[in-house]
Amino acid sequence: MLLFRIVAILEGISYLALFGITMPLKYWAEITGPNKVVGYAHGALFIAFLVLALVVTWEKKWGIKRFIIFGIASLLPFATFYVEEKYLREKA
Repeated sequence: MLLFRIVAILEGISYLALFGITMPLKYWAEITGPNKVVGYAHGALFIAFLVLALVVTWEKKWGIKRFIIFGIASLLPFATFYVEEKYLREKA
């Protein structure tokens, strides 16, 4: 679960970095290097997030609805932070 939380946060950060920083650099300033690096990292984290979502959903015996929420969250800015806060953080 901790690994899934970490990947959720990193995936959200990489999403914001890709579309908020490196895409403008690529298209407005014609600096392509950072976009490639952040793009690969974001792609790997996106896949890891979805795989871990499937594994954790299966292990915790959560329903398909929660997995679909995770899948949608992986496509929306800031949504992985919401998922980490609402579904993955251990409540004391």
